[in-house]
Amino acid sequence: MEDLHVHSSFSDGIAPPEEVARAAFALGLDRLGFTDHGYAPYDLDCCIPESKVLAYQASVRALKAQYAGRMEILCGVEQDFYSPSSTEGFDYVIGSVHYLLLGDEYVPVDYKDHFLLLAARRYFDGDCLALAEEYFRTASQVVSQTHCDLIGHFDLICKLNGNGRLFDEQSPRYIAAWQEAADQLLETGVPFEINTGGMSRGYRQEPYPASPILSYLAKHGASFVLTSDSHDPATLCYDFAAQEAAARALGAELIRFALPTKKRAKP
Repeated sequence: MEDLHVHSSFSDGIAPPEEVARAAFALGLDRLGFTDHGYAPYDLDCCIPESKVLAYQASVRALKAQYAGRMEILCGVEQDFYSPSSTEGFDYVIGSVHYLLLGDEYVPVDYKDHFLLLAARRYFDGDCLALAEEYFRTASQVVSQTHCDLIGHFDLICKLNGNGRLFDEQSPRYIAAWQEAADQLLETGVPFEINTGGMSRGYRQEPYPASPILSYLAKHGASFVLTSDSHDPATLCYDFAAQEAAARALGAELIRFALPTKKRAKP
């Protein structure tokens, strides 16, 4: 039992690593992976401050020693597509797209829908589907950009799209956009998350990626790692049993995450 997408108060989680580790151990996890947001100068409210990256790594390494033989603890990082920071010193990297760089503006895709509506008006003549297409064009390059070991919440662009209020997820344009990105990422062989974070925070009724995308990826040979994207110890392993069963019913291959064997170099 493992949960490898977990945030602490070093970035935008609510609890210090020690509290998260205690909760994970109480749940019976045999492996816990911290993945606080890597430093990004355009996302200072959510990322590890540049001055605290080493302290974050040291804190997690201390917990690794404390729980040795009882629970494996990993020091990972969630690296945003545009983050300029190094990923040296981390056990693994989750690569994610939280922002789009449009003109000289970093537009958050998962914060408030009003930012997406403004960006669609400013850059795409009000066409939110065009914004979604741009998101997937960016997401298609997340492995080559971040050198990640796990692809984070592939369709995060739909987090704020409840009831289709921004764009139609059944549109042929939307489907073509995610399929093209999926095809490019499938070629890398990097596994995808099945991420329940949007569910635990009340934004979605199903994980990322949505079931049509999950089914497509599974049919084309993707492998998956179930993660909670927890920002609160109470949401560790959120709804894992039900989502594992649902994923397997769609033909998804869930794997135990394999750590990279080579020393991580700066992207």
